[in-house]
Amino acid sequence: MIGAMNTDTSRIVALSDGVIAVVITVLVLEFKVPAGHQLVDLQPLLPVFLAYVLSFRQVATYWVNHHHLLKLARKANGRLMWANLRLLFVISLLPFVTAWLGEHYDQAVPVALYGLVTLAAGVAYNRVQAAVLAEYPPEAVQRTRFGRDIKGKLSLLSYATAIGLAFVSPWLSLGLYVAVAVVWSIPERRVEELIK
Repeated sequence: MIGAMNTDTSRIVALSDGVIAVVITVLVLEFKVPAGHQLVDLQPLLPVFLAYVLSFRQVATYWVNHHHLLKLARKANGRLMWANLRLLFVISLLPFVTAWLGEHYDQAVPVALYGLVTLAAGVAYNRVQAAVLAEYPPEAVQRTRFGRDIKGKLSLLSYATAIGLAFVSPWLSLGLYVAVAVVWSIPERRVEELIK
């Protein structure tokens, strides 16, 4: 059903890999070396480190799923290219919101903005997915988990809920972000279902 990835599609993958590598690099550059030389001097960096771990996990999840999803792409058309660029744009905002979250993890606005960016990334990923799946018969897609996309829909709902919840309890909001990251640590098998 699926042949080798064509040259145009492989260029989308290469661009995406490059942008994601830069995003991960910028994320890690937010760490500032402490003035002291004792382990206790690292303690103020703990929130920054935890924000980095959360964002690294987010980026890693997008990279893995994006890589698998593009295996299904039959051609690189304008719809797919623009959807992919929107996804990369939103992912490129993660270093900024992660740095702000790391410094102000107990404040509503930085926590909510982090959620807004992760929600936008989820929506952008869904647009890439729709562009790829548009090449397949709708009935074939509906028979797979792509058609149901329960995990994706629950993730978007969780992000939206966490944005509002940030103004009630930033900690509960952060808990939802972590829960979504944990749920996505379970490997996706949707691509294999559609290939069969």
